[in-house]
Amino acid sequence: MKNFLPLIITLVVFFSACKNDDSITDTVEPTPSIPDFVMAGGETTIFDITSNAFATPAPNLTPANFDKHLEGDLAFEQVFVTEPADVNPGLGPIFNNNSCVSCHIKNGRSRPSLDGNELSGFLIRLSISGLGEFGGPKGVPFLGTQLQNRSVFGVEKEATFTATEIEEIVSFVDGTQVTLHKPEYSITSSQYNIPTDIMISPRVAPAVFGLGLLEEIPEEDILNKVDENDVDGDGISGKANMVWNIKEETKTLGRFGWKAENPTALQQTADAYHQDMGITNSLFSEETCFEQEDCNHNGELDITDATLDITTFYFQTLAVPAVRNYENETFQKGRVLFEEINCSSCHTPKQQTGNSSIPSLSNQTFFPYTDLLLHDMGVGLADNRPSFEANGQEWRTPPLWGIGLMPVVNGHTRLLHDGRARNVTEAILWHGGEAEQAKESFKQLSREDREALLVFINSI
Repeated sequence: MKNFLPLIITLVVFFSACKNDDSITDTVEPTPSIPDFVMAGGETTIFDITSNAFATPAPNLTPANFDKHLEGDLAFEQVFVTEPADVNPGLGPIFNNNSCVSCHIKNGRSRPSLDGNELSGFLIRLSISGLGEFGGPKGVPFLGTQLQNRSVFGVEKEATFTATEIEEIVSFVDGTQVTLHKPEYSITSSQYNIPTDIMISPRVAPAVFGLGLLEEIPEEDILNKVDENDVDGDGISGKANMVWNIKEETKTLGRFGWKAENPTALQQTADAYHQDMGITNSLFSEETCFEQEDCNHNGELDITDATLDITTFYFQTLAVPAVRNYENETFQKGRVLFEEINCSSCHTPKQQTGNSSIPSLSNQTFFPYTDLLLHDMGVGLADNRPSFEANGQEWRTPPLWGIGLMPVVNGHTRLLHDGRARNVTEAILWHGGEAEQAKESFKQLSREDREALLVFINSI
């Protein structure tokens, strides 16, 4: 019965959201007169401010695709175990976690971790100097491109990690001070020699709703915003990450991951199965421990293409929570300020999908607040680890939708690639590089204007 609980909850929330019942105080019904930007996911939008806000099927799915989504939900919930087991074998031999949902709890963001001793949605990407296969990061000998800090019985884990935090005090024009915390990670207790040129990049698991919409933005729409040499002189460059597409066997536009390292939702899902859980599949058929003597790979894939496809479909067809508080004057003031201090140059509010093989995603106008391009974010946020076209200071613009619901869904407000920011204010204050001017403009705002901007961001 345990595996069916998420399904029951999903069905209850889905059908409850369709009822016009005044007794439901935490669900808001849309009206015909609401502005288009409130429908953050277009027709895939739901009006839900509960802990299930990121975990509901898109309301415009066909009956057949609704059933397929629920099947994918069950795959997302499955816990993998070691071989030989009758159900869900194949975990490891080395891994970070044992299920999708354990990293993406309720499809939201994970917390950071300062040590590698617990299961979490936090991981460490690795590489050394030089280029790997197809121009990507070059893996560390025996460790590869991701540190797996867990292992199955009888196999020694690769290593663990620890972190120390450095504090930095930032002052606003009105005298308000904020203390920022920057974690610095190191690899410890490894059974292998750690190269002196190792590059370490900590990552938290991002939210996974809305991936299908982001995938269906026409490539030319994204590339049209590229201004790598800042020809227009606005200080914002924008750069595409061209990455290896395994299915097409060529480089294509990267859209997913903190540095836009994966081109499709399918490859992103397959990569997560492989690197995070040690689950081999048709896109990544070698065990992550393939250089190690105790790998015990039997040559068989751990999941079928059918499982990979329905898990991907689940991500692609999740509903997007609607914008909240939009009639509030403070929200409206914050929306104007968002444009005035130029946050919208990278966090592009509006996008449009093209035709899709999934009907519910076709020709949707939606509001993710991202351009999906790489931007130089300065020294403060640098991980100094290149990935394809992305250099050590460049990051993909993350979508902002749903940020204000994180406390309800995930019980925290940690932001940025490594979760260092404890709230939106700190996230903005870490901005540098192309976003330096926007950050300085934010620091010059009055307390009232800062609060208005935060109300807006936490409502989209």
